[in-house]
Amino acid sequence: MADRLGTRRGTRHAVVIGGSIAGLLAARVLAEHAERVTVVERDRFPGEPEHRAGVPQGRHTHVLLEGGQLALEQLLPGVMAELRDQGAPRLGMPEDMVQWQGGRWFRRTASTSYLYTGARPRLEHLLRRRVLADPRIGTVEGADAVGLLGDATRVRGVLVRERGAGGEPRPLEADLVVDASGRGSQAPQWLSAIGAEPAHEETIETGLAYATGVYRDGSDGALADCLGYYIVPNASQTYGGGALPIEDGRFLVTLSGLRGDEPPTDGDAFVEYAKRLPHPIVHDWLTRAHPESTVRSFRRTANVRRRYDRPGRRPAGFLATGDALCTFNPIYGQGMAVAAMSAVALRDALADPRRTPTTLRVQRALCRASARAWDISAGSDRTMPGAVGNALAAGPLDRPAAWYLERVQERYTGDPVVGRAFRSVLTLTKPLSALFAPRVARAVLFSPVPPTPAEPPLRAERTTEATDTDAPEGGTG
Repeated sequence: MADRLGTRRGTRHAVVIGGSIAGLLAARVLAEHAERVTVVERDRFPGEPEHRAGVPQGRHTHVLLEGGQLALEQLLPGVMAELRDQGAPRLGMPEDMVQWQGGRWFRRTASTSYLYTGARPRLEHLLRRRVLADPRIGTVEGADAVGLLGDATRVRGVLVRERGAGGEPRPLEADLVVDASGRGSQAPQWLSAIGAEPAHEETIETGLAYATGVYRDGSDGALADCLGYYIVPNASQTYGGGALPIEDGRFLVTLSGLRGDEPPTDGDAFVEYAKRLPHPIVHDWLTRAHPESTVRSFRRTANVRRRYDRPGRRPAGFLATGDALCTFNPIYGQGMAVAAMSAVALRDALADPRRTPTTLRVQRALCRASARAWDISAGSDRTMPGAVGNALAAGPLDRPAAWYLERVQERYTGDPVVGRAFRSVLTLTKPLSALFAPRVARAVLFSPVPPTPAEPPLRAERTTEATDTDAPEGGTG
């Protein structure tokens, strides 16, 4: 590995800060290039699929988008079939969901995209078991990374302190350090402390807050034949809510609102808050449901992108990935998928036979892996009332793009052709250019806005537009 990531020696030891999904998958990739990999994790890993304090949003609704499914399967073949065997629900879009967005109900035509909606701890436990079975990968648990070793030219490891023990931190030397510590990353302070330059941060924050509880369906299918419900907020209707299945016949119900009108955590008030949604169907579902947990809130929902891909006085041997690099408003459900796609980008950059994988080159590959999700999340949040941040300004191409995308969104709830293309972009399986394919562009530019259901579609349409065989399953997603 001569000259890789700025070192002339072979990479004998790599350290990954953070043992969540992004960190585990980065360790999986690095094990193919380093003699050993150490994952430093603030928590102690549970032996079962349990919640961890270090994943504060772990009790809330998570979806695994198709782009993430495909990436996981590349990294850990067979993992999606194993996840399905463990009971993770798989929802077809739009057929399996009663969904409202932008003043319109979606037609429930045949599904062209599929989501996994199981509880996050189960997926994380599965990945942890698969990754840590590799003898090249070790862990330091119950410890905080508190600084970097090295200087502004090169990072040579991390400082680690056992949690709750106090005292001086101990050095953990390494040839490569990967920050996968999440949205609360302390890397800007660590870099400053060794004389390096922190990355410029781009931010967009809407003030969105959400709350989630676990429920068991009490409607007995009387409301609809769907698997889930979802009301999507936008600039003109800022309340959101949904009920999505997890394992063992339970549902996670999430309600959201903006600053000053956040959803409550009292159970009865939480159900009452659902009346703010533009249709009572989620409230009706909740009044029949049986609560199985307390309601918990989460408010750290800003979009933050750290521009490590831009030039600056930063050391060789240091990379950032996952939420430590780019974190999104969780309402768009992109985080787990981007973590997996970033690990694939890391793998490809390190294995590229045409180019020496210097620190900056590999970091730019990681940034590109999150760029599409950033464009979706940040682009949507820019339009929300009260949004703040230094990345709100629109570029010269944003106005015509916004005009075209508005026409797309008017049509994708009711036009299966536009809907299929737009879902492929939203689920991170296709680039934005998919929306400009000739058949899609004709529908967007020249077709009238198609009719959509006036009321929630309680029964799926029986069409032949797509079939279940169109969707990835098992070995491919």
